[in-house]
Amino acid sequence: MWVPVLVMMTCSWLSYIDRQALAVISPMVLKDTGLTAGNYADAVSAFSIAYMIGNPLWGSLLDFVGLRLGMLIAVGIWTLASASHAWMTGLLGFAAARALLGFGEGATFPGGLRTAADSLPLSKQSRGMGISYSGASVGAIVAPLIVTPIALRFGWRAAFIATGLLGVAWLVVWWFVARAPLLPPVARKTGRITWPDMRERRFWLLVVNFGLGGAALGPTLYLSPLYLNRVMGLSQAQLGKVLWIPALIWELGYYFWGWVGDRFVRENPRPIRLYLVLTVLALIPAFLTQVDSWPVVLAFFSWAMFIAVGFIVMSLHLGARAYRRDQTGMVAGVGSGAWSAVVAILLPIYGRWFDHQWYAAIFISLSVIPIFGTALWWWIGRPARTAA
Repeated sequence: MWVPVLVMMTCSWLSYIDRQALAVISPMVLKDTGLTAGNYADAVSAFSIAYMIGNPLWGSLLDFVGLRLGMLIAVGIWTLASASHAWMTGLLGFAAARALLGFGEGATFPGGLRTAADSLPLSKQSRGMGISYSGASVGAIVAPLIVTPIALRFGWRAAFIATGLLGVAWLVVWWFVARAPLLPPVARKTGRITWPDMRERRFWLLVVNFGLGGAALGPTLYLSPLYLNRVMGLSQAQLGKVLWIPALIWELGYYFWGWVGDRFVRENPRPIRLYLVLTVLALIPAFLTQVDSWPVVLAFFSWAMFIAVGFIVMSLHLGARAYRRDQTGMVAGVGSGAWSAVVAILLPIYGRWFDHQWYAAIFISLSVIPIFGTALWWWIGRPARTAA
């Protein structure tokens, strides 16, 4: 019964290789094209805006048309977008390529949660979702190991062509395996596509929980290579050897927090103590700029990602139980879209702060954001008062 989840794990694996390729070789790309850190952040923000739009859209579409067809279309779009980076030279070109990539990748996590809900019993769905999503961190682990050697030997443009070829290979595999008995047959839908209702409390609980709680994951992914290069002095070759470490901790976080959700949270709609613990632990990376050892800085980045994943997994655990089983794709789309909206707001700001070397302001503010997320989650979800 775990096979469908493992199949979808390869999809999130591919998505993060494509997504992280630019971040991993960003020092080379910026040096060659003359782009600033602010320009780079703007291009990545274009990805986040399109990803924000694509997630709820794909979430509802996958619930309606089914995983097989929906994922073939989505991965086909982002494969073209990933390869197109090889021909870009300026901000507008990179922003357009990142936007198309972000729109296509919006189907990744709705597809993962949809698969876990369809193929696993309720008691195992958080772990199934964790496995399906964990391909993302596996992709982030192997991205520097795949992309860096290609870029160093053949140039950074060749690295993007290689990611496009990986996408083509995945599409071929998906064409053959995405059918019964590996995946359940698609039920024929006769009604309309279900869209999220922004008037409901459960919608906003999911938005603030995923979007603000997990906010640190995005900027940490995109800015840590530049920080390690420009501040800690690591070369592009050295980055290729160490950037897998935070991604590995991120990977372990999916399994750990998935287990916590199934073992301790279960049907509890308000695990307040767990959220307080996560919020306090999220403050630790605020001290990142106080150390001058790159291994310690790498540990701070790893910790920030581990805790952010805790918020993400818990938000999906609670969200999947707040909505009907046939709306789980929409749940993942809403959550990922909210997260991407927050990242799209933060990255242009942080990119300019990075150019001004305001590093402490970046990491302190990023560590404080989950406090607001937890406070809003508690306030929105508080029990309604009954009349005396």
